[in-house]
Amino acid sequence: MLSAFRARTGRNQPSNSQFIFGPSAWLRSLIKPPEGYAVSYLDFQQQEFGIAAALSGDPNMIEAYETGDPYLTFAKQAGAVPPDATKKSHPRERELFKMTALGVLYGLSPYGLSVKLETPLVHARNLLRAHHEVYPKYWKWSDGMVDRAMLHGSLETAFGWELHVAEDPNARSLRNFMMQGCGADMLRAACVLGTENGIEVSAPVHDAVLMAAPIDRIDADLAAMKAHMVEASRGVLDGFEIGVDAETFRFPDRYSDGERSAYMWETVTAVVAEAEALRV
Repeated sequence: MLSAFRARTGRNQPSNSQFIFGPSAWLRSLIKPPEGYAVSYLDFQQQEFGIAAALSGDPNMIEAYETGDPYLTFAKQAGAVPPDATKKSHPRERELFKMTALGVLYGLSPYGLSVKLETPLVHARNLLRAHHEVYPKYWKWSDGMVDRAMLHGSLETAFGWELHVAEDPNARSLRNFMMQGCGADMLRAACVLGTENGIEVSAPVHDAVLMAAPIDRIDADLAAMKAHMVEASRGVLDGFEIGVDAETFRFPDRYSDGERSAYMWETVTAVVAEAEALRV
């Protein structure tokens, strides 16, 4: 149950009760490859930030994306951390600039950012001001997208998915549409390329793909699917490449969505096993 094209942006919008990636992340450990098989989860690296950088042509934003850690680089470009800062040495600053960079793509206001970061309003204003100063070309492009939508009544992605402006439009949705719509184009293209080239695509997941293959073929299929996803990004973004991260789980291992999810899964299964033993 994918509910393909259900979102106005062209994204899939599956029901949380009918799609394994909808509920809490720890429940995803219900995913387990059959004997002799493995599953791999491949996701586009900072997809929306990369799309914004490519479409706007902002050189500082492109530079930040190409470092592999655009959020820490944003902090460096703004002068908030030293040039040799790392994720370990400045985790708080990186998180602040990450939330700012992502919030901007959704048109988050200073008040909304202040609440999200649990920081004073003046600090949120300074973070948003830094984004304007570091990425002026992005802001010119983003404002232009809103103006275009209001003047012409629609916006269109690279592959032709249209957003028609209704009465009383939401400027934040208009500002974010190209990132979401082009992301949807990219994922669809990747799934088509993978499927047509013999990859077993198990599920598309917003900006990621879950695939399966026999254990003796998983590495080759994984490399091929990565290449298809990068190719899809080039097709949508006129040659600009969005990177891909991947993680593989081989039978008898289950899918796991990080340490916290694994801990929760182990805790719940232990409680269930204890309850069943008492019942016997």
